[in-house]
Amino acid sequence: MRLSLLAVPATLLLASNVGAQSSNYPPPDTSASIATVQVTAPFRLSDDETEAVTGLYAMSNGWRLKVGEAATGIVAQIDRQRPIRMIAVSADKFVSRDGNVTMDFNRGQNRDEMLMTYVPDQRLAVRYVVTATLAQR
Repeated sequence: MRLSLLAVPATLLLASNVGAQSSNYPPPDTSASIATVQVTAPFRLSDDETEAVTGLYAMSNGWRLKVGEAATGIVAQIDRQRPIRMIAVSADKFVSRDGNVTMDFNRGQNRDEMLMTYVPDQRLAVRYVVTATLAQR
């Protein structure tokens, strides 16, 4: 008999905790609109816009960056590393297909500076920032 008397209060205690835990969350907002995502085609560059970012850049960390033309953006090659295809987001901003590298051109007072950010290893939560100045067209 004692076992059954202890079982009832234990079940009531568990049931009261379940209700208390669910009350910690706010009720769902049924009036909120559903979020949407808009996908657009790559930014189309004119020949003049592409020419404005192509050339050799001397980077702040000692690297040399060569920027050339590509169908949907540019091709960037740092020193003798493998070229990176960059897609135009605007006339001055380019992003690699995986999103790990971004380049923002035509910065500074003379519009001859570039800012590059990159993720060296996706296993790390690190993003490096390197600046560069146009050295040669």
